[in-house]
Amino acid sequence: MDNLTHAATGLFLSRAGLDRGVPHAALLLVLAANIPDVDVAALAGGPLAYLNYHRYLTHALPLLPLLALVPVLLVRLFSRQPVPWMRAYAVSVAGVASHLALDFTNIYGIRLLLPFSGRWFRGDLTSVIDLWIWAVCLVALGGPVLVRLVNTEIGARRPAPGRGFAIFALVFLALYTGGRSLLHSRAVAVLDARVYDGAAPELVAALPNPFNPWRWRGLVETPAFYGVYEIDLAAGDFDPAQGRRFYKPDPDPALAAAARTPVFRDFLRFSEFPLWRVTPVWEPAPATRVEAMDMRFGSPAAPGFVATAILDQAARPLRAWFSFGMAGPR
Repeated sequence: MDNLTHAATGLFLSRAGLDRGVPHAALLLVLAANIPDVDVAALAGGPLAYLNYHRYLTHALPLLPLLALVPVLLVRLFSRQPVPWMRAYAVSVAGVASHLALDFTNIYGIRLLLPFSGRWFRGDLTSVIDLWIWAVCLVALGGPVLVRLVNTEIGARRPAPGRGFAIFALVFLALYTGGRSLLHSRAVAVLDARVYDGAAPELVAALPNPFNPWRWRGLVETPAFYGVYEIDLAAGDFDPAQGRRFYKPDPDPALAAAARTPVFRDFLRFSEFPLWRVTPVWEPAPATRVEAMDMRFGSPAAPGFVATAILDQAARPLRAWFSFGMAGPR
């Protein structure tokens, strides 16, 4: 999830009641709700380092208790005021946990069990930037300001309405995610119940639409191809013949050779829907270009995550790299 949503969630948790007895609780929860994303620093090491270490240990349950100490220490350091350590720590744990819960709902996923297991967990329920969540956050953030201005104009002395708006936003977030989960289950069932060119699907995914909760991007893997489909659950019908198909390449020694490179091994640990492409290249010498792209993030025309290798005529890797989109060496 984006950091604005994380920060707003931390603020709402504070206003909803977690600020009681904890000085600077709003700041503490905003920091805690964002602290797992310190791993964005991995981008300084390049795209492959970011792929490996983004949503890494800072997004894992075993490290959550240790990570939650950091916001408490920062607030104590910069406020220069005593803090009730146990209560502040419990509040910080809630903030960090909110980050992991929100990130789980996305298609990127998180590795909750590191360092014991590198398995990815993902809900595929919401986009990283969800416009409905943003809209409710905007209402819950702006509402108290507007009400306060009105009260000032009419001379009313009423309690600040921030708590009510915060509870509204948190309840909406829970109900919205639950509703998305039900719709996601229906979309997956629709995809899994069909036959595609005479073949049953090996793997299916329903990926969220950022605008319409009833619409999903269906992704189906068969032995021969990947199919991409637009599903509208409100329409009530789904025709598997209407999707776009991207066919898998024939077996090639270059594929196996590329898969053994460190770059491809790292990429394949991340990608559940890798589509391979093999193309000849002629400069500076005859060679083979092998690409694997994650079909969750784009398509061959506009890929999002791509591992690439150049191999010589004997299928020996000359170089390999990972990039976001088509950027990178040629």
